Amino acid sequence: MATPAFEEIAETFEFLDDWEDRYRHVIDMGKAMSALDDSFKVPGYKVDGCASQVWLRPVIAGGRFDFQGDSDAMIVRGLIAVLHALYSGVPVGQVGAVDALAELGRLGLNEHLSAQRSNGVRAMVERIRKVAAEAA
Repeated sequence: MATPAFEEIAETFEFLDDWEDRYRHVIDMGKAMSALDDSFKVPGYKVDGCASQVWLRPVIAGGRFDFQGDSDAMIVRGLIAVLHALYSGVPVGQVGAVDALAELGRLGLNEHLSAQRSNGVRAMVERIRKVAAEAA
């Protein structure tokens, strides 16, 4: 169950032959993402369990989940952009049904992220699921 935006990323990854190209694409996605206003870079939005600093600000409107995010690491900003594509617009009650790790596995991210980055991605997914569950 992936959004059209995530499917577009998956299709792009199919055309990128080596991991370095995919890595660059993820970083470019992070660069293209709007920065989170500094007023939201507060402990309440900070995600624990990430090697770098990560903030996720949920935005729930009309029963649909969305969020804004930011990090001080470019690859992590890119991973936030990937997660945004995966979750943005999903009905709040269905966020928990999204198998983020399987979807990210389709991109080959599981195999190419360090253990710390993988833990950080899991922490971000857990935060997203928790916020959506509380809002449902």
